[in-house]
Amino acid sequence: MTTADETIRVGLGDRAYDILIGARLLERAGEEISQRMPGARAAIVTDENVAARHLKSLEAGLAKAGIQSTAVVVAAGEQSKSFPVLQTVVDAILAARLERRDVVIALGGGVVGDLSGFAAGIVRRGMDFVQVPTSLLAQVDSSVGGKTGINTAHGKNLVGVFHQPKLVLADTDVLDTLPEREFRAGYAETVKYGLIDRPDFFEWLEANWREVFAGGPARTRAIAVACQSKADVVARDERETGDRALLNLGHTFGHALEAATGYDSARLVHGEGVAIGMALAHRFSARLNQASLDDALRVEAHLKDVGLPTRLSDVPGGLPGAEQLLDYIAQDKKVSRGALTFILTRGIGQSFIAKDVPPSEVLAFLRDSLAR
Repeated sequence: MTTADETIRVGLGDRAYDILIGARLLERAGEEISQRMPGARAAIVTDENVAARHLKSLEAGLAKAGIQSTAVVVAAGEQSKSFPVLQTVVDAILAARLERRDVVIALGGGVVGDLSGFAAGIVRRGMDFVQVPTSLLAQVDSSVGGKTGINTAHGKNLVGVFHQPKLVLADTDVLDTLPEREFRAGYAETVKYGLIDRPDFFEWLEANWREVFAGGPARTRAIAVACQSKADVVARDERETGDRALLNLGHTFGHALEAATGYDSARLVHGEGVAIGMALAHRFSARLNQASLDDALRVEAHLKDVGLPTRLSDVPGGLPGAEQLLDYIAQDKKVSRGALTFILTRGIGQSFIAKDVPPSEVLAFLRDSLAR
């Protein structure tokens, strides 16, 4: 029996799974996994930073339930989402002689989750997979929904598979060890759900963000609302053929900025790119007369209040010109047959999918935004 504070069900028929949200879930991981995957052995994929803080706790939790495990530790950072590191992880899983019904456990943030989920999806044509996200960004976004992948020189997440986890364990205690910058970056993805279609949630975050940062019930509630929002969308549109694309609000601009900075986390982390991207998406919507400038300014003001960047000029080290940024946008996987697709908005919580956005409009907007 689970003792999680919140349980969210992702409804995918015979592939449905639970997201458990609460304290001390690392200690209870073995119990929760063994209930769902009896007899499974495990490969824990994690990075150097997370391993130092949390690997022993997870290994102890698994051992307590009689689950044998082997650890695969990769370098921290976006650079680990690469073909060479993927091969290292795959080789380690095979060397441990794990079988299809054994489990790959992702212990870490979005990079580890995307990398190890991809490995689980291709080793033996698909192994069971459990997400144990240790960053706020991963807990509210990347650990839910089955998207996995790595980056290439052509762009972010262009190689990967859809591979749903069997379980997500979002331990709220581990967030206390996050650097404040990383927590803020995850908060950007949390705000996103309010801006997509939950204006009441955005308003609640405006009033309660300090309590979310401080921890306790407000943090658990924010994570649960975000997970429920994503779970609802994934259940309707698992493979992003319809309105799941709304979850990309801010990401088309954001991914271009990440590519433009060479995925250098010292300059820009994913959530910061998304924050700037969401601010740009609202300004672009106002420019196209789809939304009011007041809404764009309200979004910017909230993101600034929590310490997130909102302008292109906030990216340290400078950016390439508008033409190069447009090239990065055109490489993004949200482009279909050369037509630019953006998630735009008609106001707070009124996002929509805009197809066939003229590149000339985007280019002019980028030029003006670089000058701000």
